[in-house]
Amino acid sequence: MKKGRPLTVEEALKLTRGQMIEAHKQYGNGGLVSVMGLLNFDKQFVRAQGMRIWDDAGNEYLDFLGGYGSVNLGHNPPEIDAALEKVKELPNFVQASLQTMAGALVQTLAAIAPGDLQRSFLCNSGAEAVEGALKLARAATGKKKLIYCEGGFHGKTMGALSVTGRDKYKQPFEPLVPECVAIPYADADALEDELKKGDAAGFIVEPIQGEGGVNVPPNGYLQKVREICSRYGTLLILDEIQTGMGRTGKMFACEHEDVVPDILVISKSFGGGVVPFGAFITTDAIWNTAYGGTQKCLLHTSTFGGNTRAATAALAAIQSALEQDLPGKAASQGRYFMEKLMDLHRRHSVIREVRGRGLLIGVEFEELKEGALDKLTGGAIGRLSNEYFASLVAGELQNRYRIITAYTLNNPNVIRLEPPLIVGKEEIDRVVEALDEILNRNKSLLGLTMSTARNFLGGLLEKRKG
Repeated sequence: MKKGRPLTVEEALKLTRGQMIEAHKQYGNGGLVSVMGLLNFDKQFVRAQGMRIWDDAGNEYLDFLGGYGSVNLGHNPPEIDAALEKVKELPNFVQASLQTMAGALVQTLAAIAPGDLQRSFLCNSGAEAVEGALKLARAATGKKKLIYCEGGFHGKTMGALSVTGRDKYKQPFEPLVPECVAIPYADADALEDELKKGDAAGFIVEPIQGEGGVNVPPNGYLQKVREICSRYGTLLILDEIQTGMGRTGKMFACEHEDVVPDILVISKSFGGGVVPFGAFITTDAIWNTAYGGTQKCLLHTSTFGGNTRAATAALAAIQSALEQDLPGKAASQGRYFMEKLMDLHRRHSVIREVRGRGLLIGVEFEELKEGALDKLTGGAIGRLSNEYFASLVAGELQNRYRIITAYTLNNPNVIRLEPPLIVGKEEIDRVVEALDEILNRNKSLLGLTMSTARNFLGGLLEKRKG
């Protein structure tokens, strides 16, 4: 196959939408290109600021996906750019040294973290932070077993995938890390049944399951989990990759129940929506048991973790979140959003449930049955209805109303509403009104599917003409 030639940055910036799609199709993930193209999600976005994104045709979109929680400050926040400008002459990577900005960041993390969490390891992503947390639990306890929840999502590297609760993502890569055991989410009794065996190093859990469908546990669940883990000598690992940095109305979601984990995992918006970044934070005692002293200090390291620019972006992101009181804004705007969505729920039977906390909200729809429309689309609509049902609604929102959303990976009947924490009431109203119009126009799941099929066929014809 002819592979073409290398492109310069200037040439890349001039790629048309068609050229961009073809590049992904030929040299990247072709299957993903097909899925994105089904509902016209293969747009070329060329500019972004705050809550808004613009495509190559000049159309403006509201972003209610927020990079899966990565852009709490909005797109291209000027305060992050200003901070990065201040360190542009500092060395970014000098491994044989201690970096100034990384030192300032770990001190800052200790200051904002709950309870006695003190020592941080800086890395590059949420999955890598989870990997580090799992290793720490084993190293600190001397035990091997790891407990996780059905429906949970912690990443797709081998360790993180081993404690992720959906078989679809796991089966092609088995055998995974051994001695990982799943229990039902929000079931403290099931956790105790496992931990009383005495061989569990750690229990990893999300305070709210994001990819599981924005599942909120009953009040008091985390407190019970904390007590049970302490009783049996198992480390509690809280994955706050999506819920952290103010998303749920507190800086960290565990603060709603005054729970302090043994290990706290953060990422996504940690880098200010500009630089990929992650970290886990633990106590002095746990860290020293696993990695204390000169003999063990190099057991777990990262080449790029804590580099100057990433650490600077994280420092600026934390400062901005505190100065703007983004956790407080998430709490108040989230209450407003939930009230509006609950009113929709009362008026539209197609909505099964609305749930969430702060500005992490899921709207679950009733299940759709396969039908004759598959014949029109070669089975594509059936696949979408079974695997990506909420994307049918997301497709309507994006293509008709220019509002960007998506479904949750482990529950495809749930559409996630996860905007930047700078969102205003007028923007929230626009989303609610759009959902109301969609559901009024399509009184049933079948009606919505037919509308989606028309959009699909129209988009398919356009692409063939092009």
